[in-house]
Order: sequence, then C-alpha cells, then structure tokens
Amino acid sequence: MKKIICAVVMSTLLFACTNPSAQKEQIENDNIKFYTKVWEVAVNEGKINILDTAYASDVVLHTVPEIKGKDSAKAYYANYVTGFSNRQFIVKEMIAKGDKIVKYWQFKGTHTGNFFGIDSTGKTVDIIGCTIAKIVNGKITEEQDFVDNYAFLQQIGIIK
Repeated sequence: MKKIICAVVMSTLLFACTNPSAQKEQIENDNIKFYTKVWEVAVNEGKINILDTAYASDVVLHTVPEIKGKDSAKAYYANYVTGFSNRQFIVKEMIAKGDKIVKYWQFKGTHTGNFFGIDSTGKTVDIIGCTIAKIVNGKITEEQDFVDNYAFLQQIGIIK
C-alpha cells in the first residue's frame, strides 16, 4: 500500500511541476494568437479601438518619424482604415521567440480616402512586409515595420 501511495504522490508532484520550456512555449503561442487577432480586428474589420487595450501606454513604433504612445500609434494606424477600402491584411507567417514576434504579411486595398494627407487616388495596392514586435505582459510595447515604401507609393500613383 505504501508503494501505491508513494507512486500517486510522486506522479502528482511530477505533473504539478511547471516546465519552464512549456511555459515559454505557451506564452509564445498566446502572443501569436493575440497579435493575429489584434491586426485582424484593427485592419480587416476596421475596429481600430482594439489598440486601446492591445498597446502598452508607452508603445514605440520605430518608423520615420518615430511614434511614441498609445494614442499616437492608434492615430497612425487609423490612416490605413480611413485611407483604404477593400482592406485585406493577410498574415502569411508568424514566428515567436520569447517576447518577440516576427510577422510576414501582405496588405491589399483600394486608396479611396485620405491617407496621411494624400488624397484618394482610387488605385489599388498589394504590398508585402515584415514586422518585428515585442509583447510584454499581454501588451504590444514595440513595433518596427519593414516594407518597400517606394513600391507602395508607386502603386498609389504618387511616384512614377
């Protein structure tokens, strides 16, 4: 009987212990799900208010010029929602390691509204890019996008 009780206690202890590697993998998977949902809702559904809870208050977007703070970051992305109809933001691949996420994406849309002060051209865009993001405690704290802006501006007819 002692052997059975010892076996049950040992099994309970083994399964109750948390594996740090499994915890890290779970956090990475949770970050991927969270980040995917944020951009599905913000861009594809046009519900930019999700950024109020997704971004840390001191988020930094490494763009030119650099964007700091949740309200400024939200206003930055609102340009994509108001500037383009038929928006499709497609996540082609996403990889997480620790608190970092790398997202390979495609953006399609029709330039039918004001976009960062550029009046509607009616042109369609189809660009690909990559984002490196940092997520800490369930909040996006940093993002840096890599995209061919020259090709983007050609597609909306600003540059020949």
